[in-house]
Amino acid sequence: MAAPRVAVVGAGAAGLATLKALADAGVPAVAFEAADTVGGLWVYGAPGSPAYRTLHLNTSKARTEFADHPMPADWPDYPDHTRVAGYLGDYADRFGLRAAVRLRHTVDRVTRAGDGWRVHATGPDGPVRVDVEAVVVANGHNRTPHRPDPYPGECAADHLHSHDYRGPDQLAGRRVLVVGGGNSAMDIAVDASYAATRTLLSLRRGVWVVPKYLLGRPADTLNGALARRLPWRLRQRISQRMLTTVVGPPTRYGLPAPTHGFLQDHPTLSDALLSRLTHGDIHARPGIARFAGDRVEFTDGRVDAVDLVVWCTGYRVTVPFLDADLLGDGADRLPLYRHVFHLDAPGLAFVGLMQSTGAAFPLLEAQARLVAARLAGTWTPPAPARQAAVCRAELHAATARWGHRRPHMRVDFDAYLAELRRELTAGRRRAGAAR
Repeated sequence: MAAPRVAVVGAGAAGLATLKALADAGVPAVAFEAADTVGGLWVYGAPGSPAYRTLHLNTSKARTEFADHPMPADWPDYPDHTRVAGYLGDYADRFGLRAAVRLRHTVDRVTRAGDGWRVHATGPDGPVRVDVEAVVVANGHNRTPHRPDPYPGECAADHLHSHDYRGPDQLAGRRVLVVGGGNSAMDIAVDASYAATRTLLSLRRGVWVVPKYLLGRPADTLNGALARRLPWRLRQRISQRMLTTVVGPPTRYGLPAPTHGFLQDHPTLSDALLSRLTHGDIHARPGIARFAGDRVEFTDGRVDAVDLVVWCTGYRVTVPFLDADLLGDGADRLPLYRHVFHLDAPGLAFVGLMQSTGAAFPLLEAQARLVAARLAGTWTPPAPARQAAVCRAELHAATARWGHRRPHMRVDFDAYLAELRRELTAGRRRAGAAR
C-alpha cells in the first residue's frame, strides 16, 4: 500500500464511506478505529457503542442504503442493528477497505505539521505517529452523553443514560422513568412497558411522533416524494395535516403539544409508542420539577415513585483530539463549508458532523465524495470569502427553521443531498477552469 496522504478518524459508516470515496479517487488513506472491528455505533457490545438489543433503523432501508451498496431486497424495511452492522462489514469487504483500517487505535491528538497534519494515536503496540496532507474527522458525535443540570431535591433512584442501555433486563421489575423525546427514549419506554413494573415517559417539550408506516408505506418515503417537488414550508403543512389526520395530535395520547411545526426538528419515529400509551402501559408526564427521595414531582403537580431514571438526553458534541483553536466556539457551532470543510484550516474536513431530518448514510457518502474530489484535485472550492458567505446564509436559514438548537449542524436530508450534488458539479467546473 502506498504511503497514506490522508488520515481518517473512525471506521464506522462515515469513515468507511470516506475510505471508499478516497480509494475510488486514487488517494491513499489510513483509518484509525478505536474498536476491534469496523461498523462504529452499530456494533452491539463494541467499546463506546450505544447500540441496544432492540435497536432498529428509524429510517427505511430504501432511504438509508449507500447508493453503491444496496441493502438486500428481502430485508425488512427497518432492519435491526445486527443486520446494519453486518451490512457495513460487507461494505468494507466488498470494496477492500479493511486493509486501510488500523483497529484498536485511538486517536489522541491531531496537530498541524507544516503544510500538513500529524496524527498521534495509541495502538496495541504503543504510540503511533503519522504525517499526512489531510485529516478527515469521521468518528461521529454520539460518544459523550449529555446529562441535564441537577434538578432540585435529592433523587434516591438509580440513574442510567441511554448510552449505557443494552436491553430490557436492565428495566425488569423496576418503576422506570424515561426522560426524553427522541428515538432512543421511545424505544426504551416501549421496552420498559413490557419489562418494568411501571413506565413513565417525561417530555419537557412536545415532539411529533411519526409511525414508521403511513398509508401502507415507510413514512420517510412519503416525505421524500414530496421533497423532490415542494419547498419545505409547503411540505410541512401537507405532512403535518396528513399526520394529524391519520394519527391524531400528540395531545390525543397525553403527550405535550409541540411548539414547533413538523419538519422543524428531527422526527421521532415509533410504531409501538402510541399503542402502548393508549393501552395504559406507558404513562406520559411533562417535565420534571423536583426529586424527593424515591419520588419525582412533575411540572403539572403529579408525583410518582420511581426506582430507575433513564436519561435519554442526547450527547455533547466533542472532538477531544483537536485543539480548541480549531473548534472555535465548539464543535457543534463550527462553521464548515457545505458542512464538510474547515474554513481556516486547509486539509481538515468532517464527514458526519451534522444532524439530518432523515437518514445518514447517503449524506455521508455524498460528503465523502466531495472530500475525495477535493484531495484528488478534481474539485475546487470557491474563494474563502464566498465560503464564509455561504456558511452565514446557511446558518441564517437553519436558525429560521430550527431555532437555536444546533443550527450549525442541521440539514434537510433531501435538500442537502441535492446541494452536495450541485456543489460537486460546480467545483469540478471551477477545477477545470483553473487548469
